[in-house]
Amino acid sequence: MSKVKQGITAKDVAKLAGVSQSSVSRVYFEGATVSQKTREKVLAAAKELGYRPNEFARSLITNRTKIIGLVMKGVQNPFYPQVLKQFTTAFKKLGYSILFVYTNNDEIQKDDIDTLLNYNVAGVIITDATLSLQANEDLFNNRIPLVLFNRKIVGNKFFSVCCNNLEASKQIAQYLLKTGCSNMIYISGNENTSTSKEREKGFVTVLEENKVKYKKYISDYTYEGGYETIEEIVSQGKIPEAIFVANDIMALGVIDALKKHQISVPDEVKVVGFDNIEMSAWPSYSLTTWEQPINEMVKRTVDYLTAEINEYSGFTKNIEIDGRLIVRNSTYNS
Repeated sequence: MSKVKQGITAKDVAKLAGVSQSSVSRVYFEGATVSQKTREKVLAAAKELGYRPNEFARSLITNRTKIIGLVMKGVQNPFYPQVLKQFTTAFKKLGYSILFVYTNNDEIQKDDIDTLLNYNVAGVIITDATLSLQANEDLFNNRIPLVLFNRKIVGNKFFSVCCNNLEASKQIAQYLLKTGCSNMIYISGNENTSTSKEREKGFVTVLEENKVKYKKYISDYTYEGGYETIEEIVSQGKIPEAIFVANDIMALGVIDALKKHQISVPDEVKVVGFDNIEMSAWPSYSLTTWEQPINEMVKRTVDYLTAEINEYSGFTKNIEIDGRLIVRNSTYNS
């Protein structure tokens, strides 16, 4: 085999293979017609020369790349890097790369959409941010399929995949009632998110039906937010029997703040989180939590995007998948 050269082009491959340059292009363009004999000659020549097709140049012709745009805000929440890892792995197996776009804002800005359009992405996943109708229209007009992941918007204007948050929070409330708790607190995340709203709604509905006292505190889905909320609760002298926290990373802050004030978990206060991030199983926390069905959520997202990339329909639907309660020491002394 000859030594790999720098700057090898399709023209070099065509010359070595004894075919036209357009034949080389057809080999690397999906759906293009080319004979098996020509394909084998081109691939053999490309391997010998160390040729790699220019993905960006190809996108200028096809107006689409093998890139999936993934927009994320909550990188400090361990749940989302875990999600990013799973999407990267799943799409890599299908020949796609992930373009990660970090946004500072709760709502995706025009600059974020422009970045996705400039890279001619094949599809878009938005995890923990909201999307304006104008931004959605920009993607729709360019026939780029979109999935809201772990988010949903009522009205089926978007395709969304999320956990069944309403049912999950109902089961969490019912579980805490069975442990004998009659005075509880709910610590929400950002109030403008569907996840926080539904987790609160399910939890509160069950408590009100059973005439159980509760109080709500608003936080921000961060460790610091959970920790500081406990500082506020302790300063008010209103220690509950149980606390349901809208996600795990806040719940870890809650447990550490309770420990600081020498309030025993679970003997004095039971704590339940949501997500089942890896840290929740650490012995120092042993957090009871609701496990989101990430594997199934990622699969449904990937299946939808690949189908829409192959044949765009603009089909939208809210997909909700059931998770399960993981009981650990933060609510139960074994």
